[in-house]
Amino acid sequence: MTVPCSRLAPSPTGALHLGNARTFVWNWAIARTRNWQLVMRIEDFDGPRIRPGAGKAAMDTLRWLGLDWDLEPLVQSHDHTPYMKRIETLAGSGSVYQCHLTRREIGSQASAPNEGDGELVFPEELRPAMAGNRGPFQWEEGSHWRFITTSDHRETVQDGVCGAHEFEPATECGDFVVWTIRNEPAYQLAVVTDDIRQGVTDVVRGNDLLPSAARQQLLYNAFQQKPPRWWHLPLVRGVDGRRLAKRHGDTRLDHYRDEGVPPQRILGLIGWWCGLIPEREAISSEEFLTLFDADKLPSDDVVFSKEDEAWLTI
Repeated sequence: MTVPCSRLAPSPTGALHLGNARTFVWNWAIARTRNWQLVMRIEDFDGPRIRPGAGKAAMDTLRWLGLDWDLEPLVQSHDHTPYMKRIETLAGSGSVYQCHLTRREIGSQASAPNEGDGELVFPEELRPAMAGNRGPFQWEEGSHWRFITTSDHRETVQDGVCGAHEFEPATECGDFVVWTIRNEPAYQLAVVTDDIRQGVTDVVRGNDLLPSAARQQLLYNAFQQKPPRWWHLPLVRGVDGRRLAKRHGDTRLDHYRDEGVPPQRILGLIGWWCGLIPEREAISSEEFLTLFDADKLPSDDVVFSKEDEAWLTI
């Protein structure tokens, strides 16, 4: 039987904050309490946004919290070969095509960007006549490759936290990019490639990525692979209702560590957010595992309040 496996995948574009920490700690806890394997991945295909050393810093911060993982970390940028093989497979099956259109050219005919991510819906009428033809993968300067989405196709995502959700990728995003103008895999292709090669059976992340699960399932189907089980957690938001970010002050874990806040207080706040304890109290990583119950996770988003901040920094 396949050993269940999940992964921690911090992006080295910035420091981890409390919202990231809640997701990673919950992921770690469900893996450890259910005897899953847990692997580490540094997802560093994000061009100029990558901060040197941020991947190692993220792992150091997670260790400070008491988290651990199995095997050596996989760093995406160290080897492009697995991603090249996948894009070549897609090109050979006629699932993708080369596109030279700029964002401005697409925007002149596309609908409004999707809320929160600025992504344009790629109109089907912009799809070239050659789309669907089988052929070799070739990258050209200023081009990217798009995956063909089918009109009227509904993709159902069965989620362990959110339940069943239905998506229509053709109308919600259109043909999406799988290979970028930087000559590297886009997020959707990279994450599917890595989850397959690392044997990931369970994906835990924030529910803002729930629509991505539908697109990734299309790629799994194209590769004739079984998609993982999904666990999309409610987000941590600021008091203004927006996703936790710099605008809500300095919520970086490193900030609290530098201020002398012990990791047990961070874990205690996360434990309270996850419904594991009735009130905020400092707990160790070992205690977190003892208390952990996936069914106690509240279904609503968490609000990082002034009271939370005050309790952390007492």
